[in-house]
Amino acid sequence: MAKLVLIRHGQSEWNLSNQFTGWVDVDLSEKGVEQAKNAGKLIKEAGIEFDFAFTSVLTRAIKTLHYALEESDQLWIPEVKSWRLNERHYGALQGKNKAKAAEKWGDEQVHIWRRSYDVLPPLLDVNAEGSAANDRRYANLDPRMIPGGENLKVTLERVIPFWEDEIAPKLLDGKNVIIAAHGNSLRALSKYIENISDEDIMNLEMATGEPVVYDFNDKLEVQSKKKLD
Repeated sequence: MAKLVLIRHGQSEWNLSNQFTGWVDVDLSEKGVEQAKNAGKLIKEAGIEFDFAFTSVLTRAIKTLHYALEESDQLWIPEVKSWRLNERHYGALQGKNKAKAAEKWGDEQVHIWRRSYDVLPPLLDVNAEGSAANDRRYANLDPRMIPGGENLKVTLERVIPFWEDEIAPKLLDGKNVIIAAHGNSLRALSKYIENISDEDIMNLEMATGEPVVYDFNDKLEVQSKKKLD
């Protein structure tokens, strides 16, 4: 039976300051570092050993993975980074304080942008300062693949090919996998893995630094799900 562990990165500096982050590359806060290390300790206590690791190309997720693997004595395992595991792109909201955004557009509208399945945020122009089109880590992508903003539906659509091509084959081969990524890319994965409805996914939360463990059978059907705490 293969295991998959999902970890949302520890608290970031912009989580702490209540800003929309998305594809902006911010670091972990001090609390976030401790959360990531604690995740590794919980994994070690649970006796979970991994064969492969996956993460995004954003610092907060990469560091979370490394802290968790170091604390569980598994820093050596093979690791793959992919933009497809990035947080959802919050478009023109990126960098804005969430409370101030609510004052400007209203609580209800901001809640819809944050939590709805298929409503896009205000889009960020490709030529705007801070556009991912200007970031070297995406230089090898077709420019049409770089979003100006995403909802959970779009995030799911770019996560699933990576799941099918890279992650699922490892699990089907009986390998244990850890993914350190972001609230929305992991919500998208969870939706797909558990076949959660468009309506119910609105209520799924991923806590920072909290490992979620799935056990699969040889048909990649979920046999159990639990949180380590």
